[in-house]
Amino acid sequence: MKNLAILSLLIYTLTLNSCITKSSKPENNKQPNVVIIFLDDSGYNDFSPFGDLFIETPNVKTLAEEGVAFKNFYVPQAVCSASRAALLTGCYPERTKVFSAHAPRERGLDPKFPTLGEVFKAAGYKTGFFGKWHVGDQEETRPQNRGFDETCGLMYSNDMWQHHPENPEFWGKFPLQFWENGKIIIEDVDSSDQQYLTKWYTEHAVEFINRHKDEPFLLYVPHSMSHVPLFCSPEFKGKSGVGLYGDVITELDWSVGQINGALKANGLDENTIVVFSSDNGPWISYGNHAGTTPFREAKGTTFDGGTRSATIIKYPSRLQGNRESSKTLMTIDLLPTLCHLADVPLPESEIDGKDVWDIILGKEEAQNPHAYYAFTNDREFQAIMSGDGKWKLHLPHNYRTMSEIKGKDGMPGKYKQEHIDLSLFDMVNDPFETTNVLDQHPEEAEHLLQLADEHKQKFFTN
Repeated sequence: MKNLAILSLLIYTLTLNSCITKSSKPENNKQPNVVIIFLDDSGYNDFSPFGDLFIETPNVKTLAEEGVAFKNFYVPQAVCSASRAALLTGCYPERTKVFSAHAPRERGLDPKFPTLGEVFKAAGYKTGFFGKWHVGDQEETRPQNRGFDETCGLMYSNDMWQHHPENPEFWGKFPLQFWENGKIIIEDVDSSDQQYLTKWYTEHAVEFINRHKDEPFLLYVPHSMSHVPLFCSPEFKGKSGVGLYGDVITELDWSVGQINGALKANGLDENTIVVFSSDNGPWISYGNHAGTTPFREAKGTTFDGGTRSATIIKYPSRLQGNRESSKTLMTIDLLPTLCHLADVPLPESEIDGKDVWDIILGKEEAQNPHAYYAFTNDREFQAIMSGDGKWKLHLPHNYRTMSEIKGKDGMPGKYKQEHIDLSLFDMVNDPFETTNVLDQHPEEAEHLLQLADEHKQKFFTN
């Protein structure tokens, strides 16, 4: 009888503790909201807590304190259109055939590849897009026809206009149009309009949150900045004290604060997943009008300076904040992971990303479900990394690097071409890709070469 009484007391205590644990974070059956803030050409070093700051970014810092800062988060191709299509579809560029940066009026992403907007809208979400699209500029491929209920912004990069510093005659053939809900609001964006792009996107985003606070929503805010030409609102000019690029980053930080604040003001903070990242590394040919990265090379290459993006993920009701993670992830993993968290069906078409929630959650036993991640530049498959991020193999290829002619004040410098032979890098001990350890670790290189051959057979044989 005594043992039975002790056992009953133990069961009661465990049950009580379980109830207390659950009550500290009540179950919320409402589907989570999703907010994705995607910057353009920002540098890894531009924001706290990722780099040696020379720009104050208190709102991004707050977001990191409330979420998890991912130090090894990648894009599969370090150029605008390819990177954005990968984020929106969960697919490698070699699957969607969206490579590099598309020009105005190009068809872009084939509608047979569902976007995040289409996937979440089909599940009953309200969807909003405010920013730079750049994955299709024809009727059927613009955002209002790709799953987004409310839209505004540019269909392509803000330098594709008549004031392009190197090729104004070509880009001048295409007026830079500002769209809203499927209609052209500004036929030919000029400098006085460009300075308000960040502000306009932010105001639309905040208004969207305010109006849809009582229903689940997906909000995608891909900023035009800090892509050249650089512009910021008048109230931010000179505010950073470190030049125009700093002013632009300061306004982007303000934007993050406005969106994060709107979630809190509407009582949505706990049940909203926020992702903050960038489409690729900095466009360093623009010198003082570009961000900085500690890694090798930059935008337009498959080195980490181009493909590694400072990233924060926040989800207060499920994700312990104020943490850093060195786990390796990629933008293609966002769609399946967000679908899992929101209980939204995956698209019927095949995707390349995988659900990595256990890794984001920080479970010690969690293993990356990918055997590898692949990196391309334009249509060329150039590098492959082990799924755990320990090893990276560069296949032989040419790449661009800066010459002695540096860019300044909106005028680009000049690139020169270099070549890299088959090279293996130990990304744990050498994240800057300085020392080829191919001879020291032939078995790792052979394994990645085999995976690279399989990838080529899958995507590059036709």
